[in-house]
Amino acid sequence: MDNDYLFSSEDDDHLFDLDFQPNSSRQNSYYNQRTNNSRGFLDEDDREKVYLVPYRWWKEAQNVLADKVDGVLYEVSSNNGNADSEIVLDLKKKEVYQDSGNGDGGVSFHEYALVPEGVWLRALKRHTDAKAAVMDVGSSSILDDHLNDVFPLQIRLSVSRETNSLVVKISLEDNKVDIYKRACDIFIFTSEVLHIWDFSGQTTQFFMNDTISSSSDLPGQPGEEVLLELQVHGFSDSMTEINEEMAEHSNCNGAAKMNGSNGDLNSYTTPSNSLRCGSGNRGVSFLGLAGLRNLGNTCFMNSAIQCLAHTPELVDFFLGEYQKEINYENPLGLNGELALAFGDLIRKLWAPGAMPVSPRLFKLKLANFAPQFSGYNQHDSQEFLAFLLDGLHEDLNRVKCKPYVEAKDGEGLPEEEVAEEYWRNHRARNDSVIVDLCQGQYRSMLVCPVCKKVSVTFDPLMYLSLPLPSTTMRTMTVTILSTDGSTLPTPVTVTVPKCGRFKDLIEALSISCSLGNDEKLLVAEIYKNKIFRLLDEPSDSLALIRDQDKLVAYRLRKDSETSSLVVFMHQRKEKSNSFRGLLDWKIFGTPLVASLSDLRKGSDIREVFLKLLNSFLMPVDDESNDSDDAGNMANEDLVVEDVINSPVLDNDAVSDSETGDEPHLSDDFRFYYMDSKEPSEIKMNEPVSISCSNQVLNILVYWPEKMIEKYDTCLLSSLMEVFRPQLFTRKPQESVSLYKCLEAFLKEEPLGPEDMWYCPRCKKHRQASKKLDLWRLPDILVIHLKRFSYSRYFKSKLETYVDFPVDDLDLSNYITHRNIQLSNRYTLYAISNHYGGMGGGHYTAFVDLGHKRWYEFDDDKVYPVSEDMVKTCAAYVLFYRRI
Repeated sequence: MDNDYLFSSEDDDHLFDLDFQPNSSRQNSYYNQRTNNSRGFLDEDDREKVYLVPYRWWKEAQNVLADKVDGVLYEVSSNNGNADSEIVLDLKKKEVYQDSGNGDGGVSFHEYALVPEGVWLRALKRHTDAKAAVMDVGSSSILDDHLNDVFPLQIRLSVSRETNSLVVKISLEDNKVDIYKRACDIFIFTSEVLHIWDFSGQTTQFFMNDTISSSSDLPGQPGEEVLLELQVHGFSDSMTEINEEMAEHSNCNGAAKMNGSNGDLNSYTTPSNSLRCGSGNRGVSFLGLAGLRNLGNTCFMNSAIQCLAHTPELVDFFLGEYQKEINYENPLGLNGELALAFGDLIRKLWAPGAMPVSPRLFKLKLANFAPQFSGYNQHDSQEFLAFLLDGLHEDLNRVKCKPYVEAKDGEGLPEEEVAEEYWRNHRARNDSVIVDLCQGQYRSMLVCPVCKKVSVTFDPLMYLSLPLPSTTMRTMTVTILSTDGSTLPTPVTVTVPKCGRFKDLIEALSISCSLGNDEKLLVAEIYKNKIFRLLDEPSDSLALIRDQDKLVAYRLRKDSETSSLVVFMHQRKEKSNSFRGLLDWKIFGTPLVASLSDLRKGSDIREVFLKLLNSFLMPVDDESNDSDDAGNMANEDLVVEDVINSPVLDNDAVSDSETGDEPHLSDDFRFYYMDSKEPSEIKMNEPVSISCSNQVLNILVYWPEKMIEKYDTCLLSSLMEVFRPQLFTRKPQESVSLYKCLEAFLKEEPLGPEDMWYCPRCKKHRQASKKLDLWRLPDILVIHLKRFSYSRYFKSKLETYVDFPVDDLDLSNYITHRNIQLSNRYTLYAISNHYGGMGGGHYTAFVDLGHKRWYEFDDDKVYPVSEDMVKTCAAYVLFYRRI
């Protein structure tokens, strides 16, 4: 017999559809795709088992689950004339019963319940967890008692039209002797009446199928017997006396049994002395400890699924009759296929004795609607989780026809009323178990920087994506240069937002260097001793600046906007790399900048340059008192942007100058105006004309050997990088509290230039400030730690250690709207981890199965771990439950 279905038939010609009935045309269409014959019966793999259990056992679990389950009550009479070889039971419907889960102290011992496998698994989980907590023993020993008590019973089922009842025959011919004897103990009584409650709906469906077949040409006429298999659980003596036997198990602290291990585990010892179980084991003795096979770079999917598969409320939902809530008509959904595939996967993961599960069918269904997850590339587990939750919500949305909701202006109304209206409007269109458990609400406030108009909206949240504040800031070193020669170059290190703008850097530098009210900074990037670009666009991203770049900031007076800007570059002769050792002209040093308000002739340029060099003068002896002799030169203008490609003096040009009319100037500075073709010498006594529109002069200064000795050119050439980590030193481990991450998320900040907000009062787009606040918290709080950062040029992973609470995450101080009926405290139950860098890496999951029983799920392997091992730098997505 195949264990993947519950009422199973050995004869395909007598196979009855005992699952729930389709209630729409689209649902009918979907089920037709899942059938293997024209009669519309489900394939064997699509049926789940039905369990016969003591009603009291099932009722105890229902009291904990607080579910309302509809059932049908049957009164059972037996005709046991030949009980040695056959048991005949006659089931007559008494009434439709609705169990409210409130308990009933007058329940007869001889009352049984028929429940589907999902409901049985939920009840089994509740019993094992509760008794393990009370008896302080491992739940594996308790679970073994339950599983050893399960046995399959072959029954023959038919419909009697004369008595309008179901006839059940249990024969020795169809069952083994020991199983038949157990069936006799269960169903044969001398006096008391037997009641069976059907909470599976299967008997009702059997009546319906029999009625259909009696009016058609299909096989299975009234009175025809069908051989089915029924799972029986909870009727042995050991189960009735399980409380007394718990004491025996408390003395047996054996190793945990996982992934099919029966004591002979394929294990090895880890540094933490944890017992690790290989993927080749035969089954799972724990509930919920089945791994997921890696189909090829699907660890991201396995990690997220295991976290969801161990969310107790979701497990209860998908082990129940979740099919009733599937919305087959939702155009935003996936025709129910994603929810059905996920529900089937959950049941396989929680089935006792299951091997590691292959999620191949689930991945196939997912890829049909999300091509980005097709193939075998690595993906982000949080992105996968976001899509999965959204897809499950749409598949399970209870709203069949979404109403049109118009957003109203809540200005002047109390925020509580506005927030409640937003929430009602949201729930009017979105109502599912995902919304019930995982969605909350936050308040978004925008403030116009001009008219101070305040706009408040209340939006739903599915998860919190928190930045890591220890890495949201960046240190940058910039060299400050004066434009009047009063001070030496000064490196200044400032801290700016890592994702900030150029204006943030300017503001930080202005404060650090005590910039006057009449001053401004001109920031430039220096590359190969030339100005490569000016950082003059305040809205540009700081991500454009690399750590190895070199930046300078020139202090200028604000009135220099009406003056000519002069940029001095430096050139000197250096030995070439050729074997002859000839001297070549080389650019060196840091460009110097000054402003000239009254530029008339070349001597004005010479005077400004010498003034800029005052701070670079070397100490000299009294006898060596060189005057500031220099030749007259002529110049022309050049735009700064063209400097990097501008020509420099060649040997011929200098030779001509040295053999010209002023040979005595060979030991002094020479100034050349740079144009796009050739440099031209500036004559000191000749007027200087400025022809460029932006009033920028680019001057190349020739440094003779005598002047190089007179000034400190090493200081002139010294320029620090934006950031240089210390060599041979290990970077200290960054650590930050989860609360600090939350504070960074809730911090007010201005919108970027690409996210300008249209102010209804100003009638213009404004760069408003935005503030987020938590307003309504969900029962399941998913927190995403933003470890991956991206820009146009770079991408990186942050290895910051986040110190997050395990037992008590208290958000009382962070929620704006207080609801005294709901707690703001949470406990951690699952973590999705990412190990490695951007180029690859590996995902795993930590899961708490309850009572501080933590396990690591590494694809198809499951490892027990201690609680102090779950807090690592690899934590990526955190799953919390409301306490």
